Amino acid sequence: MMDEPTGAEMLGTVARYLRETLLPKLPPEAVFHTRVAANAVDLVRRQLELGAGLETEELARLRALLGREGSLDELNRARPRRSRRANSASGPADEHLWVTTLAKMAVDQPASYRRELELRQGEARDRREKSPERQGPHADLQRQDPKRQSPQSICGLFACHT
Repeated sequence: MMDEPTGAEMLGTVARYLRETLLPKLPPEAVFHTRVAANAVDLVRRQLELGAGLETEELARLRALLGREGSLDELNRARPRRSRRANSASGPADEHLWVTTLAKMAVDQPASYRRELELRQGEARDRREKSPERQGPHADLQRQDPKRQSPQSICGLFACHT
């Protein structure tokens, strides 16, 4: 068993070397391909760091959604396909699709993932502020005190049924 550094850490070092040391010394015609290589190394690093955990979470959501056991591939094939109706996002199946899409974005497109997560957190905060239980004598105080609001997980943003 290998201890330190991990494979993901070594890939991070390679990506930094490509960007910070090699890239400034390259002729202009080689810069683009070196950036592509650094981005590919970072993507593989994120897959190593996040992939297994995200797949485990997806499998748990699918088992809860479908109420049966099976591999990730089997359960994804058995999952009911979403209807083609526009704006039909509702229910546990659609929530699962959103969470799975965000998890894939965390690996493939981390900047887009962060923007989407911030947007979703803002929408969740807006819904909380408009909810009837927040309207009372202390509603303004609750809105102003960030310590009273617990951090939201990806799943919490979509009220997952897992």
